[in-house]
Amino acid sequence: MTVFPITLLTGPVAPLAGSEARSGIVKTRVVRPLALGPEGFEGDEQADRRVHGGIEKAVHHYPQDHYAEWRADLGALPPLAAPGGFGENIATAGLTEAEVAVGDTFRLGSALVQVSQGRQPCWKLNHRFGLPDMARRVQATGRTGWYYRVLRPGTVAPGDRLELFDRLAPDWTLRRLWHALYVDRMNLGELEGIAALDVLAEGWRKYAVRRLDSRRVEDWSARLDGTA
Repeated sequence: MTVFPITLLTGPVAPLAGSEARSGIVKTRVVRPLALGPEGFEGDEQADRRVHGGIEKAVHHYPQDHYAEWRADLGALPPLAAPGGFGENIATAGLTEAEVAVGDTFRLGSALVQVSQGRQPCWKLNHRFGLPDMARRVQATGRTGWYYRVLRPGTVAPGDRLELFDRLAPDWTLRRLWHALYVDRMNLGELEGIAALDVLAEGWRKYAVRRLDSRRVEDWSARLDGTA
């Protein structure tokens, strides 16, 4: 895992098909260099800033590798025709949640970015794909993608490369985190490790802390289905 050419994507907030909501989930290829700051790329938008965007979710990365897997599962749905279907800002081939760990730091153009957390899929994916359970499918497969925080702002251009710079917690791959949070959900040893993982976004550490305190798994219905 060293250097990966990127596809760069952004998108505006727009009405979400099949819903009364608005969303910035539709991203398209960028053809010029963009400034990347602490809260993301210039010109990129998120409709609900309470749960999307922000410092710990400044850049969304989704592996191109997953597109073929989704087409095999679901057929040739329109959002699977090209990168941008999952609301990602950058896409690469050859790099997935199995290889990437929290705290992995990359050069991206002249910027420096660091993996902060995996993606928690939400109900807007259901409308994007026209499938009532798409968010649940994404969570169940672990094909979630991930987010970066921006350590050093810079400029990123189409065709720039994502180059590994440092690894702070290589044992804590995103696949391992996903397995602990969504599969082996009350493994107390894993939860203790997550709670103590300083390089992980605070919100994700809090999930582990709450489970350790309550001995219960949180209800995902509102996030995945858009219901209480």
